[in-house]
Amino acid sequence: MRTPASLICALLMALAVPAWADIGRDQAAAIAQRQTDGRVLSVDRVDAGRRAVWRVKVLTARGEVRVIFVDAASGRPG
Repeated sequence: MRTPASLICALLMALAVPAWADIGRDQAAAIAQRQTDGRVLSVDRVDAGRRAVWRVKVLTARGEVRVIFVDAASGRPG
């Protein structure tokens, strides 16, 4: 049986995001491109509140410019 201290330690380790897990510029571009099926125009890393996100500008097949934000830690588009 685990002690409460080891459970807390395991929980903290699971919630911690390691520095090497950050999504890079190319990965963010690929995520946004897959989501929109468009052409990536630019990718910039910006701060959104207390977290870093990639701001990806995409030109869609319809000629619309869309901005997709991709979480720099998780890679989730938002």
